[in-house]
Amino acid sequence: MSVKISEKTIVSTLEKLEKLKLDEKLHAELSWCWNSFQADQNPVGVIEKSKQALALFKEKREQNAKAVAKKLIDDLEKVAAL
Repeated sequence: MSVKISEKTIVSTLEKLEKLKLDEKLHAELSWCWNSFQADQNPVGVIEKSKQALALFKEKREQNAKAVAKKLIDDLEKVAAL
């Protein structure tokens, strides 16, 4: 079973986490899970960490609508729904 997870979405998520200095631990874990997914195609970790990033981004967007692009949130919701 091949799961389609957009590299662009994950890279954008990692960049946004870093730019907003939201959660260094989550950044490191998502980065590790993404590299692992590329090697073994097991999406469990990427999906789980994407859900955590999505929750952070939604919270940040409530405080400042311009902090996180709606498209990034929409893209992350697609990953979280896998």
